[in-house]
Amino acid sequence: MGERLDGTVALVTGASSGLGEATARALAAQGAAVAIVARRADRLKRLAGELEGAGARVLVVPADITDRSRAFEAVERVAAELGRLDIVVNNAGVMLNGPIEGAPIEEWERMVSINVLGLLYVAHASLPHLLRAAEQPPRRVADMVNISSIAGRFANRGAGVYNLTKFGVNAFSESLRQEVTRRRVRVSVVEPGVVQTELFGHQRQETQEHYEKLFGHLEQLFPTDIAEAIEYIVTRPRRVAVNEILVRPTDQV
Repeated sequence: MGERLDGTVALVTGASSGLGEATARALAAQGAAVAIVARRADRLKRLAGELEGAGARVLVVPADITDRSRAFEAVERVAAELGRLDIVVNNAGVMLNGPIEGAPIEEWERMVSINVLGLLYVAHASLPHLLRAAEQPPRRVADMVNISSIAGRFANRGAGVYNLTKFGVNAFSESLRQEVTRRRVRVSVVEPGVVQTELFGHQRQETQEHYEKLFGHLEQLFPTDIAEAIEYIVTRPRRVAVNEILVRPTDQV
């Protein structure tokens, strides 16, 4: 049995859709106050209305986490207005795949900005708050969950820079885990396979068509499947750290 999150505060980036939205719902259902962070304020407000209608405490924080000052301000606002910060889910990300040769360099820059720098900014700003929360009731433990990908474990042709960003997320997470685990801040990575989200829709038409041929036949995961994995991680007893979860559709090779 997991432990409820009553009296805690969770921050979820990329919360306006997909995995982030599903995760915010799951953590709110466990009793956490939830700060939802993304660029699309209209979607955040709609989600907040639904969660508040179910009795949750929600803070809407419109922010582009690729802007360092705005990422830092977002974290500080959450800690100030909700009083603490116990859980951070670094979910915001983008996938813009295609051959390395002749690729638009702007796509590479966007992936690095969101998948790596945005995650680092939020991690840097939130770590002092997590360390403090780990010393306090009700749980005396805190969590950072970084959303990586199966692409963080296996490099594939046509996904070179996306692979780079997700391998980086894994490496950073493990290094940070070793640094803070004895201070009761648990650092975890979740590595989804193919999930039904907007991620594939961000790509160029030819790349979308390529991935439709590769994965269109799969019974793909739902965002709730990944949210349940995150919920599992952060509701473990203080003595249990789940460092890594890889979740794939059953028929994904």
